[in-house]
Amino acid sequence: MTAFVLVSDIFTGGWIWDEVAGRLREAGARVCPVTPAGLGDGRSPVGPGIDLETHVQDVVRLIDGVREPRVVLVGHGYGIHPVLGAAGRRPERIARIVFVDAGMPQDGDPAAKLVADQAVRERLLDPAGRTGADRPVSPPPLDGWQRWGSTEGVPADALERLTRLAAPQPAGTLTQPLRLAEEVSRLPTTGVLCTASGASIEGVQMLVGFGDPRLQALTEPRVTFFELRTGHWPMLSCPEELAGVLLRAAAGEGRRLTARPGEPPAHLRPFLLDVPRQRRERVGRVDLHLPGTEEPRPAVVFVHGGPVPTGARPTPRDWPALVGYAQYVAGLGAVGVTVDHRLHELADYPRAAEDVADAVEAVRADPRVEGERVALWFLSGGGLLSADWLAAPPPWLRCLAATYPVLAPLPNWGLADTRFRPAKAVRTAGRLPIVLTRVGLERPEIAATVEEFLGAAGECGATVEVIDLPTGRHAFETIDRSEEARRAVHLAVRSVLGHLES
Repeated sequence: MTAFVLVSDIFTGGWIWDEVAGRLREAGARVCPVTPAGLGDGRSPVGPGIDLETHVQDVVRLIDGVREPRVVLVGHGYGIHPVLGAAGRRPERIARIVFVDAGMPQDGDPAAKLVADQAVRERLLDPAGRTGADRPVSPPPLDGWQRWGSTEGVPADALERLTRLAAPQPAGTLTQPLRLAEEVSRLPTTGVLCTASGASIEGVQMLVGFGDPRLQALTEPRVTFFELRTGHWPMLSCPEELAGVLLRAAAGEGRRLTARPGEPPAHLRPFLLDVPRQRRERVGRVDLHLPGTEEPRPAVVFVHGGPVPTGARPTPRDWPALVGYAQYVAGLGAVGVTVDHRLHELADYPRAAEDVADAVEAVRADPRVEGERVALWFLSGGGLLSADWLAAPPPWLRCLAATYPVLAPLPNWGLADTRFRPAKAVRTAGRLPIVLTRVGLERPEIAATVEEFLGAAGECGATVEVIDLPTGRHAFETIDRSEEARRAVHLAVRSVLGHLES
């Protein structure tokens, strides 16, 4: 018999697993939902001294009370922190750790680092401790759960019950650093990714391909993955499917990531066009791809997506797609520019925006650039960085382009109230020409942000040219060499350059 120990996200207790637990028991499993200290029923006050260690001990005691020799630990959201802490105390008892829409905390990370609500995260991580970092975190009202993760698929009555039973979260559970025992890194694991939250197996595979050594372990045979087409609360939105996935995970099933020695990851494969080589010059974080002319020329600044791990090598300005675009533009008489900005984590968007603004000013000041004729071209997760330029376009910005962009923060990104919302900023873009390349096989959660953007653009009369690639996928320039894909790149480049020359 398999024994499951279930630990849920912030504000919640064992009650949230009721439907999943029932289905697991019907399948013959022993199930132990955890109600951590202070999170019983939403009415009891949070006592002093409750921290992450308290919740780790709660899980350890449950493991010790299970007769079965091997236990599957399931952590949802915040719950993965006490799960990992407990696994380090009893590694010999753990058959598998299952991450349900949860991050991958490292040793020394507080859970607050992964809190979705940005305002709460900043308060908890305030180094000066002057903004109430020790106060319990109150659960959101009925209409506020979206700030903590996607509620897609959750029935209205389940969301009401979640609101009614949610309890204040002791601050110490979120601010005390997690201590990971070395043995935990060798335990079998499964990731259950909820796609409406913005996670996908394809996305994880891409992150592994960036070369971050912390993620290489995800390609080992002991690691498997599942996807659920739902939001952050699958135990409420699709309990039967989640129970089935947990049973399969316990059996060692699931998709495995590929690690093919000698084969480059998708983002390092050749650009789909063979373009003539142009002179390239590196200045700080900026690379200039220069046309063969002496007089100043307009420039196109390409802004890569992300987040990209700090240790990724090569860095984005050397990725074949970015280099290919910049070289293509230079071959047609404009200055192509690639930039390494510091979008390494979701919290880095403000810093990345500063990097892009600094790069643009440096490019405009270069004597080889016609500073009054500049286009900005955003790709993928870099799309959020377009918001500042859409909100108040400067006169020298002649065109803004976006290719398979993210145009509104995804639900679990914690950026709901920030300035990085192109779908809102486009309402003040005026007559700025916008060239948008839309791929038909986009991840649904990203495609939804594009449609939100286009809806807002239509309402305010923004000037948007959409170049559709129905068979295209995210990052198609290095994985698709079809004539349709080549044509989409040609059309987008020619359109942007046409706006620069007009």
